[in-house]
Amino acid sequence: MSFDVDIEGSVGTTSIRCRIEPVEGLTVLFGPSGIGKTSVLNMIAGLLTPSRGHIGVAGMTLFDAASRIDLPTPQRRVGYVFQESRLFPHRRVRANLVYGADRGAPPLGFDETVAFLGIGALLDRWPRTLSGGEARRVAIGRALLSAPRFLLLDEPLSSLDRPRREEIMTAIEHIRDVVRLPILMVTHDRAEAERLGTRIVDI
Repeated sequence: MSFDVDIEGSVGTTSIRCRIEPVEGLTVLFGPSGIGKTSVLNMIAGLLTPSRGHIGVAGMTLFDAASRIDLPTPQRRVGYVFQESRLFPHRRVRANLVYGADRGAPPLGFDETVAFLGIGALLDRWPRTLSGGEARRVAIGRALLSAPRFLLLDEPLSSLDRPRREEIMTAIEHIRDVVRLPILMVTHDRAEAERLGTRIVDI
């Protein structure tokens, strides 16, 4: 099973409540900007702490307020792709991809990951020379190669032109259908949500 989430919390003056029932595939958190979707991802990643509730992914409890369970972020083994690619500027693409790759066996090997993301020609490039779509594909590859239990994708298609968006959507579909990792993705675009989501959760 996938995400089993029932949490409440607050960030500043924004109150957040989210319920996600477990199903296989890709879950989309859908809603307008500023409503707290990214904060939900951060709670699942362990970067923010809910005030109550529980978080489970693939049968593993990550947080349970009643039982005082709150796993540190590294123990959650999350592959998090942020809105900004957050690649290390002082490392070439190859070094960015293998960063954190000693955490265990990734769902795909290095060569397979590079091939399906179409980033083989980028391995010796510096992040500053990449387009937005190229940087986003490298960020997804780095997340996959860190041997994650699940993926969190925060607006992975934002600020991309149509061809680059299509490249990223195809990559996400491959992860959903072939790699079959649990994925939770944030978007405020209904067409993206309907194409990629196994289930859409309005927040």
